[in-house]
Amino acid sequence: MQLPDVLWQDVDLAEAKSLRQAFGGFATGVAIVTCLDEQQQPVGLTINSFSSVSLDPALVLWSLVNHSPSRQVFESAEYFAINILGADQQDIGLNFAKPIADKFQHGMWNIEHAKAPVLEGCVVQFICKNEKQIEAGDHQIFLGKIEQCRHSNQRPLLFCKGQFNEWPQYKEVS
Repeated sequence: MQLPDVLWQDVDLAEAKSLRQAFGGFATGVAIVTCLDEQQQPVGLTINSFSSVSLDPALVLWSLVNHSPSRQVFESAEYFAINILGADQQDIGLNFAKPIADKFQHGMWNIEHAKAPVLEGCVVQFICKNEKQIEAGDHQIFLGKIEQCRHSNQRPLLFCKGQFNEWPQYKEVS
């Protein structure tokens, strides 16, 4: 079998744009992380820095750039939710990636009676207790202990090389 020609490009690790492009070669899911601020108002933003950590105890992590205006809100929140987006939720993901007001007018959100806002129609909803934060370079890593989890058979939204994509031949596995 003949492999296609691959054009390799060395990355200057001191050049942030080039390194960011290299990081972007890893396809990820897309999620919106949410919490409630001290006045019980919803706060949220789009992330692709989500990862599972442990099954026992059930732990996940995500990261946030240090200069984010939402950083202090997430640091002081007791809970946060990770809402993993479905393929049909690209517009919601784009809106939560922007510094706009009224983000929660996009999508159907369960905010009342929730520890953190959860999005209806997404692939997975995790409600997590904010366990620990770790400074790491220019980001803050948030470690959460999962208290509730729901998942669906929705097709996931993917992000790779600066673009949203769908999983081309996704099949639900039992």
